[in-house]
Amino acid sequence: MKKLRGLLKASHFGPTLIVTSISWFFAAHYWWEGPAYVIAFGVFTGQLVVGWSNDLYDYRDDLMHNRQNKPLIAGVISREYLTNWLRFMVPFSFVANLLGPLGFKGGMVYMFGISMGVAYNFYFKFNVFSWLPYALAFAALPSCIAISKDVTPPVWMWLGGALLGSAAHFINVIKDMDQDRASGIGGLPQRLGKRNSIAAAAVLIALGVLTLVLTR
Repeated sequence: MKKLRGLLKASHFGPTLIVTSISWFFAAHYWWEGPAYVIAFGVFTGQLVVGWSNDLYDYRDDLMHNRQNKPLIAGVISREYLTNWLRFMVPFSFVANLLGPLGFKGGMVYMFGISMGVAYNFYFKFNVFSWLPYALAFAALPSCIAISKDVTPPVWMWLGGALLGSAAHFINVIKDMDQDRASGIGGLPQRLGKRNSIAAAAVLIALGVLTLVLTR
């Protein structure tokens, strides 16, 4: 049970639960509750991949800053244990999403979003395009469900998702910005600073909401 809690915490469980819940909402709208739970499960497995790869990659940085809220640093689970689970979850997530209700097209769009999350962990978080994976992943999440029903994703869905996803990036970075800068992590929020990042997030949220209102 202790290791299970460690795995869930390493997945960044709060954001993972939010994304999974959003996927269930859209799936229930386009399908019905039965397939919605299957789709949400597939989405959950993809979020595990993103969260676990993030904690593994950030291990040395987390250790340097003594982030005891991270299960790897607290010793709840080991890197080898988490790596083995990640090696299992990557192919499992592909199968769960491509062979589930999302189908090949919808599943591939969702897995593209997951690849963006992983790309952020390994590359984009260090440059001015750090917002881009968030924008693409948040646009892909609802769009993949529409595509699974042969519906062309409307503008409000993918554009609103991209704007709100970019806002989520700025908000997510603010709390660790000083430590990130000390570690040489130079994404766009770190370059702009806390005050400008808060302003950017507010503008993006406003634009996202405006998109949802005007294009639906």
